[in-house]
Amino acid sequence: MLKIVKLLPLLTGWFLLAGLTSPETTQPRTHDRKAAAPVVKRPAAVRTNKRPVAKRSAIPAKKTFSAKKIVAKKSVAKIVSTKKVAVKTPVVWKNSVVKPVRSPYFRRADILRTVVLDAGHGGHDPGAIGKGGTREKNVVLAIVLELARQIKTAYPDVRVILTRKTDVFIPLHERSAIANRSRADLFISVHANALSRRDYYGTETYAMGLHKSEQNLEVAKRENSVILQEENYERTYKGFDPNSPLAHIMLANFQSAFLDNSLRFASKVEKQFGKADRTSRGVKQAGFLVLWETAMPAVLIETGYLSNAAEEKFLRSDAGQEQLATAIFKAFEQYKAERDQQQQ
Repeated sequence: MLKIVKLLPLLTGWFLLAGLTSPETTQPRTHDRKAAAPVVKRPAAVRTNKRPVAKRSAIPAKKTFSAKKIVAKKSVAKIVSTKKVAVKTPVVWKNSVVKPVRSPYFRRADILRTVVLDAGHGGHDPGAIGKGGTREKNVVLAIVLELARQIKTAYPDVRVILTRKTDVFIPLHERSAIANRSRADLFISVHANALSRRDYYGTETYAMGLHKSEQNLEVAKRENSVILQEENYERTYKGFDPNSPLAHIMLANFQSAFLDNSLRFASKVEKQFGKADRTSRGVKQAGFLVLWETAMPAVLIETGYLSNAAEEKFLRSDAGQEQLATAIFKAFEQYKAERDQQQQ
């Protein structure tokens, strides 16, 4: 045993000389079956100020909301779910904002944008005829044309529609149909009156309603008798008889939805006639077919009596026609200002 210990240094030196092992290297021997992969050093990364661009995904990332935003959305949902929103028109909820939707059925307090002016009679229907031969259809057309000119000059943004601009006959139902198709905010029908009595004179403005006197009924019957000149008038007006007092009573029940505004405008017209040195006989109600189916405030204005010689002369003159048109325009101006003020 002692001999072996003594031979160990000699054996170690022999191995070193033979190159079989080395204490300074960790490389495996060449005769090993599995050789280790060489170690490759990667170059150091070069630092730049550019940020890496993230690849876009086909699916968008979900938005995150803070706790405050979520609470706010819940509060909005509660407000929307309540039924305490007082609005006059239908609304559309978009991003929790109330936006009114325009509709022809919710225009009673809307801004006045369209007015229809109706010159009564025309064509083969002369209307009332004065003792001096003055025809109603010519007088009222001149007044309406002047009124339209004044409105267009003062309010370029207001649509002014005339049922007739020349001497043509327009059926009564077509006059109201023109106003409805145009979605008018106001309908003004201009006429001139006449009676068998020669001493009657003055202006009158009518709204749809029940007549309170025989005279109002006679005026309505005379204006409504125009339908007798139309073909198939019984079918068009659903069997209406212009000579029947009962038919006028039934007719007076229509147009009640717009009666307040009709009477309000009518009172302004008569007030302006009084300021224009005309004799005002006030605001009246009766059943007129021309106002029957109008879906807006509507009035019928009797500008005077052609059966009175002095008033016939006034109605026939250019100055008289302009004076009457100006009075109606001032009433329109006041009425429009009130309507527009309701929307501010």
